[in-house]
Amino acid sequence: MVIQVYGIPNCGTCKKALTWLDNRGVEYEFVNTKDYPPTKKVVQAWVEALGAKPMRNTSGQSYRALGSQKDDWSDAQWVEAFANDAMLLKRPLFVKDGAAVLVGFRDSEAVIRQKLEL
Repeated sequence: MVIQVYGIPNCGTCKKALTWLDNRGVEYEFVNTKDYPPTKKVVQAWVEALGAKPMRNTSGQSYRALGSQKDDWSDAQWVEAFANDAMLLKRPLFVKDGAAVLVGFRDSEAVIRQKLEL
């Protein structure tokens, strides 16, 4: 099954991840979250698989604009926020066989390969 990679085209980390996949001959489908934001139902499944905390794009303007109340949010509140503003999602987010398996691209190659089952 093809891996889906969610992110935005001008994200440096997304570009790095796509290059890594290309160099290893891994088939993937890139989904631009600006053009095709994930639904609340999809985000809910991602949060259940990965947890809300690792999915937060803490370096983005959208995150900083939330203010300090975000520090006390429940996973349900994060699901709502992610569904309303895809820029709050850490990038890239990898989905395999319909399940979120990895978010971000800072792990070692061995960990990335394991999570993507390569």
